[in-house]
Amino acid sequence: MGIVFKQSAWNTIFIFLGFFFGGINTLFLYTHFLDPDYYGLITFILSTAAVLLPILIFGMQATVIKFFSTYKTNQDKDAFLTKSLFLPLLVIVPVGILGMFFYDEVANLISKKNPIIKNYAYLIFIVAIFMGYFELFYAWSKVQLQSVFGNFVREVFHRVIISVLLVLVYFKFLNADQFIYAVVIVYGFRMLIMLFYSLKLYRPKLHFSKKVDSKNMVKYAFYIVLSASAGGILLEIDKFMIPQIETGLAKVAYYSVAVYIASVVSVPARAMLQIASPITAKALNEGNYSEVLKLYKSSSIHLLLIGGLLFLWININVVDLYKIINKPEYATGVFVVFIISLSELFKLALSTNSVILANSKYYRVYFYFSFLMAFSVVILNDILIKKYGTNGAAISTFLVVVIYGFIRLWYVLKKMKIQPFSVKTLFVFVIVGLLYLLFTQLYFPFRPFVNILIKSILVAVIYAILVYIFRISEPFNKSVNFLKKRF
Repeated sequence: MGIVFKQSAWNTIFIFLGFFFGGINTLFLYTHFLDPDYYGLITFILSTAAVLLPILIFGMQATVIKFFSTYKTNQDKDAFLTKSLFLPLLVIVPVGILGMFFYDEVANLISKKNPIIKNYAYLIFIVAIFMGYFELFYAWSKVQLQSVFGNFVREVFHRVIISVLLVLVYFKFLNADQFIYAVVIVYGFRMLIMLFYSLKLYRPKLHFSKKVDSKNMVKYAFYIVLSASAGGILLEIDKFMIPQIETGLAKVAYYSVAVYIASVVSVPARAMLQIASPITAKALNEGNYSEVLKLYKSSSIHLLLIGGLLFLWININVVDLYKIINKPEYATGVFVVFIISLSELFKLALSTNSVILANSKYYRVYFYFSFLMAFSVVILNDILIKKYGTNGAAISTFLVVVIYGFIRLWYVLKKMKIQPFSVKTLFVFVIVGLLYLLFTQLYFPFRPFVNILIKSILVAVIYAILVYIFRISEPFNKSVNFLKKRF
C-alpha cells in the first residue's frame, strides 16, 4: 500500500498544479483573451478527439495494464509491448484513408449548426492519435509502477504551454487560427515526451512472438475499446452534442468552464487511480482478493473525505468565483457546477469499482454497463438539452452516473462479495450535506476573494473537527493526536 499512497501524494500535487494552470487558462485567459466561439471550437476538437481516442488506440492503454504482469520473461514482455504498439495501426490507417475520401461529408455533418467547425474537423483525428499514443506510452510507464512523471506531463505540461500561447494571442503574436494549430502541436510534443520517458524506464526489443496470447489480448482490447469509447462518450459527448443541437459555439465555452470548476472534485481519484489501477490488476491476476478489498474500502472513504471538502469549497464559493471571472455570460453555469460536482463526489465513493470490473474476468460486463451508460446519456442529452439547454446536459450526466454506479456496485458485490461502503460513508455524506446547506446561506459583504477565503477556512475547520469527532479516518485522527501531543 505504501507505493500507492506515496505516488498518489505526488500525483495529487501535480494534478492540483495542473488544475491551477488549467484554472488560470479556463477561468481567465481563455475567457478574456480568446473569442468565445474559438474557445468553444478548441473545446469541441479536444472533446471529440477524446471520444475517438480509445477506438484509434484499440484499447491498448488498458490492455497493457491488464496483461503485462502475466508475462514473466523480458522476451515475452517485449513481444507483448511490440504488439501493443502496432495493433492500433490496424485501426488508424483504414480510418485515416476513409476520412480522406469522405472528409467533406463528415465535416458538413458535424458543422451544420456551426460552420466554423468544418475547416478544422481533420484536426480531431490528429489530436486523437496524439492523445491515444500518449496514453499507451503512459501505460508502459505505469506497469513499471512509475506514474508520477507521466502524470506531470499529462496534467501540467500542456496547460503551462497553453497559458503561454494564450498570452501570445493577447499580445497578438498569434491569432486565434494559429492558436488552434499550436495547441495540436503541443499535444504531439507531449506524446513524444511520454514515449522517450517510457523507453528510459524499459526499452523493449521490437519483435513478435507466438507466446503472446494474441487471441485473448485482442478479445480484451475489443471490449475495452467499446467500453472506453462508451466512457469517453459519457465524459465528453455533451460538449459534442451542444453545438449539434444549439447554435453558437460560445455555449460550449460557458458549459466547459462550469464543468472544469466542478471537476476539481475528481482530483483525488485521478491521482490515486494512476497507480491503483496496475496494482489492482496485478492483485486480480494473482487472485489476491484481500488486497483488492483493502484498497477498495480504504480508497473509498479517503477519496470521499477529500472530495467532500473540495465539493464544499467549490459550491459555497461558486457565485463569488464567477464574480472574480467578471464575465456575466459564463455565470449561467452555477447549476451545472453543482450537479456535475455532485456526480463527481459520488464517483469518488465508488473508488476502484470500475478498475476492479475492467481487470477482472467480468470485464465483458463492464463493457455492457459502459455501453448502456453511453446510450442512456446520448438519449437523455438529446431530450434534456433541447428542453433545458446546458443544464440539461449536466442533469443527464448526473442521472447516468448515479444509476449505473449503483448497478456496478451491486454487480461487484454479487459476484465478488466485496463492497466499499460502511456507516462512515453515510456520516461523510451527512456532514457534507449539512455544511453545504449552512454555508450557502451565509453571505459576507466583502470582496469576492475575501469572501472565498473566509468561507473556505471556516468550512475546512468545522469539517476537520467533525471528521475527527466521528473518527471517520484513523490516519487523520492519529495525525491530529500526534500534533496535539507535540504542541
